[in-house]
Amino acid sequence: MGKNKLERWRENETFASLRQPLLETLQADNFDLKGCWHRDFFANDNPITLELGCGRGEYTIEMARAYPKRNFVGIDIKGARLWNGAKTAAQEELPNAAFVRTYIELAERLFAAGEVSEVWLTFPDPQPSKCRRRLCSSFFMNRYRQFVAHGGAVHLKTDCLALHRYALALLRHNGVAPIVAAADAYACPALQNTAATAVQTAYEKWFRGQGSAITYLQFALPPDKVWTEPPDFVFDKNVPQAKIWRHR
Repeated sequence: MGKNKLERWRENETFASLRQPLLETLQADNFDLKGCWHRDFFANDNPITLELGCGRGEYTIEMARAYPKRNFVGIDIKGARLWNGAKTAAQEELPNAAFVRTYIELAERLFAAGEVSEVWLTFPDPQPSKCRRRLCSSFFMNRYRQFVAHGGAVHLKTDCLALHRYALALLRHNGVAPIVAAADAYACPALQNTAATAVQTAYEKWFRGQGSAITYLQFALPPDKVWTEPPDFVFDKNVPQAKIWRHR
């Protein structure tokens, strides 16, 4: 293990913005901030936006800077990556940015029903061969609906056209109409000067520089719907963008 990674792990323990709950704590459903984020962490009633698979926390930090009247929580399992976002939040004293180091599969153990107003999935691993592990799959939608407020939005940004098409097929199969569906977010007039285009990570800029279109999808998450997979959808593994995610 690299010395730099060890140093970052030690420094992570000092950041007020970073929570690292034990696995057994979450499995026992004993996380102390569940249902208490507004009161005990942010000390306000502003809506909470959740970014899943936040990596280095760039998007969470940029949105916290741009929207001070909202609260933002980024989740990732990689502590060395989260160090970047947590350190920036500490240096800039951003009161509306938080991070949690844990598995996304346990996100419903972090928040109470209705506690989150919207979810962002920013450039997730497309998982071409493992449908259940896609962050926009029915498996995860059935988890998100446990803590997202009624009518709360899910946002998906990806350079992977195959993943975008899969998400659209999932919505059609479950009878959910998208609010916005754009094959190129930066060519969509409705998305200009919104969080979908105003905030870009270094990863996103790199992909745009390579000529990849950034797709965007927004839809409301029905709280009472049990999601199922579209039985006839075939994930196109030959779409070029699906092979580039490893550069993140």
